[in-house]
Amino acid sequence: MVEISEKYELFKESAKSAAEKFSKVSVKEKIRIISHLDSDGITACSILINALNLKGYKYSLSVVHQLDEKTIREVSQEKCGCFLFTDIGSGKINDIKEILGSKKVFILDHHEPEAADLPENIVHVNPHLFGIDGTSEISGAGVVYFFAKSLDPKNEEMARVAVVGAIGDIQENNGFSRLNQEILEDAISNGSVKVINGLKLFGAQTKPLYKILQYSELLPDLRGSESRAISFMQQIGIEPKQGNEWKKIVHLTDEEKERLAAGIIMGRLGEENPEDIFCKVYIMCNEEKESPLRDAREFSTLLNACGRLGKASLGIGACLNDEEIKKKAVEHMNKYKREIVKTMKWYNEFKASEDVVKSEGLIIINAKENVRATMIGTLASMISSSNELEKDTYIISMARLLDGNTKVSLRSCGRKDEADLFGIISQIASLVGGTAGGHSMAAGAVIPTEKEYDFVEEAKRFFETLRSRATIP
Repeated sequence: MVEISEKYELFKESAKSAAEKFSKVSVKEKIRIISHLDSDGITACSILINALNLKGYKYSLSVVHQLDEKTIREVSQEKCGCFLFTDIGSGKINDIKEILGSKKVFILDHHEPEAADLPENIVHVNPHLFGIDGTSEISGAGVVYFFAKSLDPKNEEMARVAVVGAIGDIQENNGFSRLNQEILEDAISNGSVKVINGLKLFGAQTKPLYKILQYSELLPDLRGSESRAISFMQQIGIEPKQGNEWKKIVHLTDEEKERLAAGIIMGRLGEENPEDIFCKVYIMCNEEKESPLRDAREFSTLLNACGRLGKASLGIGACLNDEEIKKKAVEHMNKYKREIVKTMKWYNEFKASEDVVKSEGLIIINAKENVRATMIGTLASMISSSNELEKDTYIISMARLLDGNTKVSLRSCGRKDEADLFGIISQIASLVGGTAGGHSMAAGAVIPTEKEYDFVEEAKRFFETLRSRATIP
């Protein structure tokens, strides 16, 4: 049995070995990168691009929603001698093996890997191979970071980006576990990240405080009411405005922050842990105050916005610290917010229609062509975090792609720790010829659009059986 400390060293050795093998690839060789489009995928390929730039490699890049056989076949036709998959690929090893043949392949991923015997030309770096949980202990960006750091110590400057990737993949729980913590310590050491204690309020750098309070889960009594949120601020002695501008958390004095914290705790006295309102906040030291790039959580949201709306290049530029591209990425955030509003508006208008199926512990939403397929996971996540559903409710959301397939996302409300969302969606999707991806905490699939009805019926049967057994897989 591998010792706990030994498995981490073995993982890092595998990243080092992969870097040594890659260093033998000629700089004249054209490199092909394929990565995932979420925050973790964008940070992962950004770290890799930085590493390739340092060495003078030429490369091309695809950022995809999900890796499938068709995509692998398409890139296989290109005149590239080396393929790198970041935050993606482990679940499609056999297809990669079959289609790319003898070409040099590096898979740098943290998702559950598909069982396969690998030839020498395929190098696979994945924490699961060493008994390390890739859903909580290291992200795709983290895997690429250890690879890049082994390739050239100068890549340690990208530790800050790997921290954003881990946060984007929901791997932070008021602190990081071992491998992510090691990456964070690199970022702190090089002065690019600092950690402070703050309130569990998203948007401290960018949003007016009254808006944050209005939509925060910390104070349900204020939820949805602008007037009650403003009144609450006045009652605890904080003026809502600073001159003509609405006050943000970053504008508050230390005394005002103390009043805010005390006021929130007093407003939560009926809760089980009213004082549980603080968390670690990860500040990107080299970013300007009041920028969405200043707070790692907001940075992660910005990257998701870029990926979901087909502008992953803006997110990559922001990670690589291109000042002009950072401005464009920040501007793009507003489009993302409008898309979220549009998506939620559709749901609120049609949640009583036949396109939304509800049963005990389950809701299935088929948005068809009414919602972007890249936004369907966001829709499921927002519904899962709302107050409208009972705990332990599963949310399946669906929207159509342009290629005759339908994208499916699975989330849960008040998720139990033992629930494996990837396992669930894999079982259901396989019954209709679909393929799945993701983690135990957030997962999705792609199914043929013509099989939507069959998928919904299979999902209903699956969860009905689950309820009758009174167990969670």
